[in-house]
Order: sequence, then structure tokens, then C-alpha cells
Amino acid sequence: MIGRYIMSRETVSTEKKTLNSHLKGILCILAAALGFSFMTFFVRISGEVPTMQKAFFRNAFAALVTVVLLLRSKEGFHVRKGSWGDIAWRCIFGTSGLICNFYAIDRLGIADANMLNKLSPFFAILLSIPILKEVPSVVDVTSTLVAFIGALFIIRPGGDMSVIPALIGLYGGFGAGTAYVFVRRLGGKGERTPIIVLCFSVFSCLVTAPFLILDFYPMTLRQWLCLIMAGVSASVGQFGITTAYKFAPAKEISVFDYTQVIFAAVLGMLFLQETPEPLSIVGYIIIIGTALVRWYITLQKDRAEKE
Repeated sequence: MIGRYIMSRETVSTEKKTLNSHLKGILCILAAALGFSFMTFFVRISGEVPTMQKAFFRNAFAALVTVVLLLRSKEGFHVRKGSWGDIAWRCIFGTSGLICNFYAIDRLGIADANMLNKLSPFFAILLSIPILKEVPSVVDVTSTLVAFIGALFIIRPGGDMSVIPALIGLYGGFGAGTAYVFVRRLGGKGERTPIIVLCFSVFSCLVTAPFLILDFYPMTLRQWLCLIMAGVSASVGQFGITTAYKFAPAKEISVFDYTQVIFAAVLGMLFLQETPEPLSIVGYIIIIGTALVRWYITLQKDRAEKE
């Protein structure tokens, strides 16, 4: 009886710790979503500053924060052997995706731009096949196809030039999803998050710096503050999402990252007088609904395997 009582107490204690970790993870990912939505908001209200200039200052701030963290760490700036190839691909796809995302933010409603960028997990499923040699489940394939149907409601192809910013925003999601696949492979090799973030930030600054030098747009104090706040918000998002996945597995909490679209829509309505198109709202419902169903099925399957 005493042994059973002790085991019961230990089980309850373990469950409470797991629950607390999940709650912390959810709170962190909500903070990350809020941070990224404010990043898009500040990028948008910085005005007519060129896209490349906005991308440069966003990444310059992230690089500065990461350098400080690495200087305080024991390993410093050491990159693990065998990581450079994956880091290069992460930088190429991440930088091109970021630039396209910023381009879309300036020309679409910020909720639409955020939603197209949030297709990245579905692109990651597709790219995991050739890069990670992972075989997706029927649920993964089906959810990806349905999500892209939802994307069509946001893009609304009509044969005119207005669809181009949406297609560029779609590539932003593709670039981000591909970059995440290489980040996962780097994680499997034991590479540290600050190193990956620093390499990406420095590479992005090097790519955008020539545009900054050749065609610098003089900025007002307000625009400087907007871009600084965009960098601060992006850092909150980056470290928030990294911390979240330390508390709980991605498959259990990643769906909460879609709140970024809701935060962005609220910011757009309150401060930019943006009201999402009815068809865009249909697209949001399809994509977020698909993510919710996939998340639920994954959790149920995981629990069944443990029993």
C-alpha cells in the first residue's frame, strides 16, 4: 500500500511538472508570435524605406544580440565540424525568404503577409523528403495539400500584377520552411542555436549591405526607431520560440504559433485601417484549421503509441 501511494505521488508529481513545462512552452510561443507580429508591424510603419535596408537593420540588431550571447558562453564562436554546408543553405534560403517576406509586408495586408509566411511548416514537410529522407504520413501530405488550397484564397490569382506580391510572399514561406529543415539537420548534428542565428544574421547583412551602400535612403528619427523596434521584436520572437521548444516538443505546441496571424490582423485593424478580405479570412480558417487538425491527430497518435 505504501509503495503504491509513493508511486502514485511520483506519477502526479511528474504529470504536474510536464503540465507546467507545457504551459511555459505555450506562453513562450505566444510571446514569440506577438514579437514576430510586432516585427511585421514596425517594418510596415517604417514607411518608404527600401526592403533591403529594412532587412539589413533587422538582421544587424539580431547579430549584435547574438554576438553578446556568444561572448558570454564557454564555447564562444566555435562551429562544429560538418556544419558549414547546412549553415550555408540555411543562410541562403532564410535570407531570400526574409527579403521576400519584407517585400510582401510592404505591399499586402500584414495579416495576409504573416499567413503566407506561416505556410513554412507545410513546405518543411515537403522539403524533409529529399533533405532529411523523411517519409511523410498520409495526414502530413493531405494537410499540406489542403493548406495550399487555403493559400489560393489569400493569393487570389487573377492574371494581373497584383498577384505578384502574394506570390513573392508565398516564396517567403517556402524559404523559411526550407531554412527550418536545415536548422533541424544542424540540431541533429549538435550545432548551437546562437551560432546558427549569428551566421544567418551576418550573411543577411552581407547580402543586403551593397544595396544599402549604393542606394541608402535617409531615414527620419521615427523610421530609425521603427527599425530598431522591428529588430527588438524579432529578437523576442526568435528567442521566445527557441525557449518554447526547450520546454515542450514542437509537435505539441507549434500550433499556437499561428496566433501570430491573429495578432497581426488586430494590429492591422487598430493602427493601419486594414480589414482582411472575406476570401483571405476563408484562407486563414482553412490553413489554421488544417494545422489544428494535424496537431490533434499527431497528439492522439503519440498518446496511443505510449499506451
